[in-house]
Amino acid sequence: MEQVGFIGLGIMGQGMAHNLLKAGFPLTVWNRTASKAEPLLAAGAAAGQNPAEVAARSDIILICVSDTPDVENVILGENGVLAGVKAGSLVIDCSTISPIVTRKLAEKLAAAGAAMLDAPVSGGSEGAARGALSIMVGGEAKDVERAMPVFEAIGKKITHVGPIGAGQTVKLVNQILVVGNCLAMCEALLFAQAGGVDTAKALEAVAAGAAGSWMLSNRGPQILQRDWRPGFTIDLQQKDVRLILNAADELGVPLPGTALIFQLYRTLQAQGLGSEGNHALVKALEHLAGFEIEPLPPSGS
Repeated sequence: MEQVGFIGLGIMGQGMAHNLLKAGFPLTVWNRTASKAEPLLAAGAAAGQNPAEVAARSDIILICVSDTPDVENVILGENGVLAGVKAGSLVIDCSTISPIVTRKLAEKLAAAGAAMLDAPVSGGSEGAARGALSIMVGGEAKDVERAMPVFEAIGKKITHVGPIGAGQTVKLVNQILVVGNCLAMCEALLFAQAGGVDTAKALEAVAAGAAGSWMLSNRGPQILQRDWRPGFTIDLQQKDVRLILNAADELGVPLPGTALIFQLYRTLQAQGLGSEGNHALVKALEHLAGFEIEPLPPSGS
């Protein structure tokens, strides 16, 4: 069994790394905030002192950090992956970053004799914890085949979508749909509240039909409970929306709905709400409407 390294133990990486341990992979981990590695070390993982040491001790290195500059620093920075990676190693980036930067990083790793896959994931912290993520993979078919045991430990739907960089492009497609579904859900629940119906019953009635979605089933109940714990934070979602709009500008593609959502999230960030779940988008609409969505009391009460 190949030695695996994992860099980035945040809201997604924690669950992913735990599932690699459960699958029996020898695991070395590193995180910028060292305390986040403690649960994994207690479960049997080894600690790397920096990304270079993780790379030197691993055959396959997974990265799951927040943004494009973070991935660049983890790979190219002082004591980065490139400083320790062995020829023949495979680097898998599960972050959501720029497809253009992904291709440049792959070229630098290739010069050191290492292969790279871009394999961004979707499914929120729940999917990461359950090993049920959707994984969109870009890169060479032989490298995807080699990585499949690792992917199967963290995900349920693994799709090879094309060459290096294609995984990131498809992830941005995913995020256009995620935020669009989120806005539709928030508008619908706001409308239900204004219409005087039981919002919980309305959610139950529509979730299994044509209007149903992962977002509605998983985040709709949180809105009704005023539960803003993140499966994915506003700050991270907004980073992805920014990537979408930058790529769309380069491609000349109009995305007016996504651009609107970017502005709504910006108002929430200005209020200091960036660490709340992405479903807190509803708060921007509630501010415009002048009322909040609340679950109605049970019938007969």
